[in-house]
Amino acid sequence: MAYKKIEVKSLSGALGAEVSGPDLSKKLDRQTFNEVHKALLEHQVIFFRNQKITPQQQLRFAKYFGPIHEHPYMKGMDGCPQVLRISRTPKDPRAFGNAWHTDQMFVPTPALGTILYGVTIPDTGGDTCFVNMYKAYDALSPGMKKMLAKVKTWAVGDKFKKFGGEKRADSWKGKATMRAKIPPNDLQTETAHPLIRTHPITKRKGLYFGSHVQHLYDMAEDESEAILEFLRKHVVKPEFTCRFRWTEGSLAFWDNRCTQHYAVDDYPGQSRVMHRVTIRGDRPF
Repeated sequence: MAYKKIEVKSLSGALGAEVSGPDLSKKLDRQTFNEVHKALLEHQVIFFRNQKITPQQQLRFAKYFGPIHEHPYMKGMDGCPQVLRISRTPKDPRAFGNAWHTDQMFVPTPALGTILYGVTIPDTGGDTCFVNMYKAYDALSPGMKKMLAKVKTWAVGDKFKKFGGEKRADSWKGKATMRAKIPPNDLQTETAHPLIRTHPITKRKGLYFGSHVQHLYDMAEDESEAILEFLRKHVVKPEFTCRFRWTEGSLAFWDNRCTQHYAVDDYPGQSRVMHRVTIRGDRPF
């Protein structure tokens, strides 16, 4: 399908493209939706510039792609609870999302995609980096692919080793716009997933892990860490990545099933405010 309603310009050789044409404050017709969806599948993350949208309009755009995934640990915005306000002020010790990860992989059916909108952007810094996990998988040797074929990860939603077991609620104390909540008792927030995931639409295989992963399932800690440390270094090779420079009114939409992302914490003394919507996905296989 050729693009007729949108223009698509690749951002890097690895992944990412800027999309122009659609006004996301308005409803999309079927052909425009199909072309945006095609661009997402082809480029894994797509970017829109100069959008003026409300949280409700952002939510409407997200719902074209599936039901909304509500964050189990964070309360949404007043009046629009399915939209999260992600803020970082000069007083906050670290930025939200400042680790390589894929969103919500600690639940049995992790997020399909995430839509992030720039409200307040630092004069310099505050970029987001992305990794193409298809390419990272493809670059592994045949022997490594075979060894990892049936390996599973163990992902958790709270008390990460990376941050010394600190609870999310404690790390967000004092942030009026990032309010913690307690997940329902029946909600599973620790889950095993395949380390190599097949995308349900493209059918391509990619590595599937991030900072929610604490160890490899059914392995000793030292065995697990040796493999994970190799993979952490492998996937962030520059030839697998792209970097997006935010401006106010820009919007990023990424496919969590085949990417990782990282919010760069390089804007001391400045503020950054984003609105985030996450789309519910399916069980990895």
